[in-house]
Amino acid sequence: MTSQLQMIKQIYDYTGTDPNLKDPDTAHLVINGNRVLGMQSVPGLNIIVRELEDGIDANINLAEGTVMAKPVHLCFGMLPEKGIQRIIMKVNIEKEARISLLAHCVFPNAVDVSHIMNAEINIGEGGECSYFEKHVHSLRGGIKVYPKAIVEVGKRAVFKTEFELIKGRVGLIDIDYETTSLENSVMEMTSRISGRDDDIIKIREVGHLKGEYARGALTSKIAVRNNARAEVYNKLTASAAYTRGHVDCKEILQDNGRAIAVPIVEVNHSKAHVTHEAAIGSVDNKQLETLMARGLSEDDAVELIINGLLSH
Repeated sequence: MTSQLQMIKQIYDYTGTDPNLKDPDTAHLVINGNRVLGMQSVPGLNIIVRELEDGIDANINLAEGTVMAKPVHLCFGMLPEKGIQRIIMKVNIEKEARISLLAHCVFPNAVDVSHIMNAEINIGEGGECSYFEKHVHSLRGGIKVYPKAIVEVGKRAVFKTEFELIKGRVGLIDIDYETTSLENSVMEMTSRISGRDDDIIKIREVGHLKGEYARGALTSKIAVRNNARAEVYNKLTASAAYTRGHVDCKEILQDNGRAIAVPIVEVNHSKAHVTHEAAIGSVDNKQLETLMARGLSEDDAVELIINGLLSH
C-alpha cells in the first residue's frame, strides 16, 4: 500500500466509515492539508483542483441532466497538530442534475489548527444538491472552523445541508451560510452541535425565499455544557407569494453554559407565511427522573437526552 493510500485509510479510520474509494463508480476527493491524496471522477462530474500554499481551490461541475447514483465523498483532513487549511470551493449543479456530497472534515490531533472554507454553490433549474458536512475533531479543543457558503437555489431546485460534529470537541465553530431561493424551490439547513468546556459555537444562517412557492427551513439543535457558549442567529425572509418557511432553534444548557438564540423572520408579501420557534433550557426534569428511575446515572441520563436532541 502506498503512503498516500495509507494516509487516506488513516483519515477515514477516524470517521468510522468505509467509503469504498476503490469502487470505480464512487467519485471522491481526499485532501490532507494542501495535498491532494486521491481524486476520482465519474461521467458527467468534472472536478478540477489546484493546490495552494495553505489549502486547495476546487471547482466541481455536474453536467445537465446527470443523476449521481452514489454520494460523492469529499474529505478535508489535517493530521498534524498545527496549521491552516483553506478550502475554496465552487460547486455548479446544472439543470436537472442531482448530486449528494458527503464531506468529512477530520482534525483528530489538532492543538492549533484552523480550517477555513469559502464555498459558492449554484443549483440550476430542477437540480438537486445535498451537502452533508460531518466533523471529527481532537479531544483538546484546539481547532477553529470557519465554514462560509453562498448558495443560489434555482427554480424547482432543492438544496439540503447538514452540519454535524460526530467526534471530539468543538473548539470554535463559526458557521456562516446564506441562501437565495427562486420559484418552487426547496431549501433546508440543519446544524447539530454539542459543546463542552470552553467551546464556542456561532451559527449565522440566512435564507431568502424570493420566488413564488419557495419553501425553506432553518433548524439548529445545540447543547452547551461546562463553560461552553453558543450564539445562534437564524434569519428567514419571504418576498414572494405563497412562500412558506420555518425557523426552529432548540438549545440545552447545563452547568455554566450560555446560549443566545436570535430567530428572525421578515415577511414582505401578504401571501407569504413564515413561522419561528426557539427554546432554551436545561434538561427536562421529567425525562431525567424517568431515565434515572430505569437505572441510569444522572450523567448518563443527561448524555442520552442530549444525544436525543441532536439525533435526526
